[in-house]
Amino acid sequence: MKEHTSNGGEARLKRIVSADRDALPPDGGPGFNRLVFASSPYLLQHADNPVAWYEWGDEAFARARAEDKPVFLSIGYATCHWCHVMAHESFGDHEVAAVLNRDFVAIKVDREERPDIDDTYMRVAQLMNGSGGWPLTVCMTPDREPFFVATYIPKHSRGGMPGLVEILGRIAEVWKTRRELVHQNCTAILDSLRNLSVAKPGEIPGAEPLRAARSQLAGMFDPVNAGFGQAPKFPMPLNLSFLLRYGRRFGDPGATVMVVATLEALRRGGIFDQLGFGLHRYSVDSRWLVPHFEKMLYDQALVAMAAVEAFQATGQESLREMAEQLCDFVLRELAAPEGGFYSALDADTEGEEGRYYLWTPAQVRSVLGETEGELFCRLFDVTGKGNFEGANILNLPVLLHEFAQREGMSPENLEEKVEGWRLLLLAERAKRERPFRDEKIVTAWNGLMIAALARLFLAGGGERFLVAAEAALVRILRDLRRADGRLLRSIHRGEGEVPAFLEDYAALLHGLLALHDATLDPRYREEACSLARDMLRLFSGEDRGLYDTGNDAETVLMRSRVDYDGVMPSGNGLAATGLVRLGRMADEERFVEAGEEIIRAFMAGAGRQPVAHLQTLMALDLLRGPQVEVAISGGSRGKVQGMLAEIGKRFIPGFVLRGEPDQGRRATAQVCAAGACHIPVESPAALGGILDRVLDEGYPPPQQKP
Repeated sequence: MKEHTSNGGEARLKRIVSADRDALPPDGGPGFNRLVFASSPYLLQHADNPVAWYEWGDEAFARARAEDKPVFLSIGYATCHWCHVMAHESFGDHEVAAVLNRDFVAIKVDREERPDIDDTYMRVAQLMNGSGGWPLTVCMTPDREPFFVATYIPKHSRGGMPGLVEILGRIAEVWKTRRELVHQNCTAILDSLRNLSVAKPGEIPGAEPLRAARSQLAGMFDPVNAGFGQAPKFPMPLNLSFLLRYGRRFGDPGATVMVVATLEALRRGGIFDQLGFGLHRYSVDSRWLVPHFEKMLYDQALVAMAAVEAFQATGQESLREMAEQLCDFVLRELAAPEGGFYSALDADTEGEEGRYYLWTPAQVRSVLGETEGELFCRLFDVTGKGNFEGANILNLPVLLHEFAQREGMSPENLEEKVEGWRLLLLAERAKRERPFRDEKIVTAWNGLMIAALARLFLAGGGERFLVAAEAALVRILRDLRRADGRLLRSIHRGEGEVPAFLEDYAALLHGLLALHDATLDPRYREEACSLARDMLRLFSGEDRGLYDTGNDAETVLMRSRVDYDGVMPSGNGLAATGLVRLGRMADEERFVEAGEEIIRAFMAGAGRQPVAHLQTLMALDLLRGPQVEVAISGGSRGKVQGMLAEIGKRFIPGFVLRGEPDQGRRATAQVCAAGACHIPVESPAALGGILDRVLDEGYPPPQQKP
């Protein structure tokens, strides 16, 4: 996995950014290409390539049309390891650049800045090749119609894989001599894309698709190592969130067991940074030992949310501690000084993947001393042989209390030692060259992180989590919103102009609702209503379901509606969930109806492939499942917070919170569930007792609609 790259690095990016762009010609001049004028960190990483890159836009396609050349599109992101490898091997190479500059018009796209472009051509990759990934390589006509798609391509042929130089030569020849074949491919691909983009409506069902999804997940579950499937293995937080809801709704402890086992395996594995916390992207093996070392903001947010909910469902303190560790990593490593959160940390340092995180026994002993160092090495699986290319990825093969018993120590003494060791080694690690940090602030990912922080605070986490969540919202509404109120997708160094997508609006709505529940501040409910109205106006069409791009934004090939989940929950699924929750909270039936229409729009697809539509199924569960309404009236902020803390201890998926603090009145809380309202109570303990009774009585569902 060691690959020398020249593409990352804070210093190199700062050199590019510090160039006097006002003094440069439009093509970047002799030292740069046109990407020197970009705002995306990923594009800036390629601004000194010899390839004459363009940003995506009319200028590039007009030139391709005028010169009758195909377009070479490369899609990636700033912390992508194999993007770095291809950049070093090919895009920084003058031989490859000469071919691209002669026979193609080359365009670079940051998938995180333009998910619409990435989604469109990734679907083409899956149609043509059965799979996709990054870097995504596409050749297309000047009309943006694709006819060749691949992922990483080495410079020259090796191991049966054709090389980029050879592929470019063949494509250029076919373009010149067999243009009719190119157009035939384009027509077939576009027809298939149109079929994929059609919504597949169905009736709102009962519990059948929920049960089918649970059954599929049980079949995918790894009973030995936990998690779902085999290598490469991803955390799959949507699986966890769905199973928690299923376990609560149907009284299914087996569903909850799969969640807890997976979170515990993640926490002990090499996929979890045992010193600095934070979760790496995925594990290349089935045991969670060897990660792909990049760290993404959305992974921290989604897994932290699942861990908070698992704590609420089980009362297991270690799960809340895991959520706190993930969020503390974000606050330490990804928080922007002005508020909000950066996107990611790279996998590579000093030209090698994972180097920043690896240890040898000698390195550990040099910091902790012989005796303590040996104990640390036994606990965290650090050996002379190593578990990764001669060095060691820290992991916990045995539980702390088991290790303490084996070593004749008390668990409390061991925990104290582990924290001391962690801080000492973390300080030593900080002296190493740090992974590149993508300082792009993405609205959708911040919305999810805001939600996770607010939910963690509500569940008993520290005040720092609420402070960070509120500061992030202030940043988004101030710096990622135009004067006309239109949200932006992202900014980097204060620059950004791409209009936000459906997932941005839906994820930010998610964050606003979580902040409302954590504070009962009416400002968050009002902002959520305004955002929901804008979302419905911008992304609705003639048919059911919402489009991924706004009606005021560019359409790439065709306006699409993605209903299936990827690394992020689907925008439509998030929107449906948020609209149903908001409608009930704000007593706005039109929002509930809009959420129901989204669910209906994609129910046929969700019925056929339940596991691919878990966010939509969670929206269905919210719509048709049991509701527990709590109305809190009066009271100071402290009194209200005591009431909210009782709610935060419990996992109640169909929870609806209403009310506003009023210091002129005594705080009271009233619970309504299963068609009956309980007598208002004035103490948090009394509220907790009622909630426990409601949950113990089986959380009965309301009458089903006909």
